[in-house]
Amino acid sequence: MDVLDDLLAGTRARDGVFNLTILDPPWAIEIRDEAPLALATLVRGSGWVTRNGIEPVRMEEGDVAIFTGSSPYVVGDTVETAPQLRIHPGGVCEPLPGAPVDYSARLGVRTYGSRASGAVMVASGTYQLAGDVSRRLVTALPPVLVVPAAEIAGPVTEMVSGEIQRDAPGQQSVLDRWLDLALITTLRAWFARPESHAPGWYQAQTDPVAGTALRLLHEDPAYPWNVTELADRVGVSRASLARRFTALVGEAPMSYLTGWRITLAADQLRATKDTVETIARRVGYANAFALSVAFKRVRGTTPTAHRRAA
Repeated sequence: MDVLDDLLAGTRARDGVFNLTILDPPWAIEIRDEAPLALATLVRGSGWVTRNGIEPVRMEEGDVAIFTGSSPYVVGDTVETAPQLRIHPGGVCEPLPGAPVDYSARLGVRTYGSRASGAVMVASGTYQLAGDVSRRLVTALPPVLVVPAAEIAGPVTEMVSGEIQRDAPGQQSVLDRWLDLALITTLRAWFARPESHAPGWYQAQTDPVAGTALRLLHEDPAYPWNVTELADRVGVSRASLARRFTALVGEAPMSYLTGWRITLAADQLRATKDTVETIARRVGYANAFALSVAFKRVRGTTPTAHRRAA
């Protein structure tokens, strides 16, 4: 298992909210879903993404955009077009002043717009993330990223309009898995782009030294690792491992391992009723006291207080 596998395993769509909006020019949609992670694609047409604090980003047909953070954003035919529709949490569609009276008409399951054959079709889906593993991925991404359709592997966006409009048994699960697949393929394409400034842990995965060390740490974070044994398993000296790992990942191997163990523990404290002692041993600490000391040093709070805050 590599680092991205681990982070994506903790970032799974559950009860995602989906919208398909069909409009004609001039058009613009303001999305206020308040989701920490969202995805949108232009099934038909082209346009611009605007969001406070960033430069407008162009989107062509089939391109996929990923949004992080809960602030609203607008997708429209130009950066000047005023939104005619607003999408609220839960997929609620609100017509705004100046919009044609039929722009928020329900055209089908999860589908709104003026007419089914409209020139532009925008599909969107949202993630509701609660875990620290998920946040570790989200913090590595910019507020808006757009990946051209040609760089996304497979026909990920081709099936979305039909699936959003379908109401069949198990449909929510189908849509959630589609959202996961779209996120994974888009992120891989994004991180491969030079302008993505991919985080150190992603860039290091292809390195024979740092990448091998990262995989070992993620495959068994509870193992009592030390730099000497990790270097032996990788097949290099301690100094070579420490130098290469720190240069690519941005921190020393044991520091990285501590951060990952605390992240895993934080998720388990929120998601389970297991004792701190049990969680401590599961993530690589000898006992609850050892985990508490490390947790307080890294997070500034105790495991018990972290669990109580949930």
